[in-house]
Amino acid sequence: MKKYTYSAKRADNKENWCVIDAKDMVLGRLASQVAYRIRGKHNPLYTPHVDMGDWVVVINADKIRLTGNKMDKKTYYRHSGYMGGLKSETAKELLEKKPEEILKRAVRGMLPKNRLGRKLGKKLFVYTGDQHPHAAQKPEVVEI
Repeated sequence: MKKYTYSAKRADNKENWCVIDAKDMVLGRLASQVAYRIRGKHNPLYTPHVDMGDWVVVINADKIRLTGNKMDKKTYYRHSGYMGGLKSETAKELLEKKPEEILKRAVRGMLPKNRLGRKLGKKLFVYTGDQHPHAAQKPEVVEI
């Protein structure tokens, strides 16, 4: 009798949509739970090289918290590609300008750095208010 380990295929995944309310949640703890769901590790059929995750919608991203002095001390960098093109901004500035970006960066940092990670990064939708345009997908509310 031949024994083997079952490896799930993309077609085996029943994709779900879920909504997470980020109000008064700590950035890193929320990001790790979102990455966990996007990666599909909550699924019993989890396979590392296959996209088995859910689509995640995060609302109230502007009400995220950072602990300690991170609001003033945490710095985000980006580079234009040109000489002297390094730009930096603190978490406080980024949260005022683009509150969605701070969570997207945190989650993408927790995903794999390859083709699969780039594909999984597109399954995250972050919104500042408590409204989102994904009602047609009938997302379920997830408590974290």
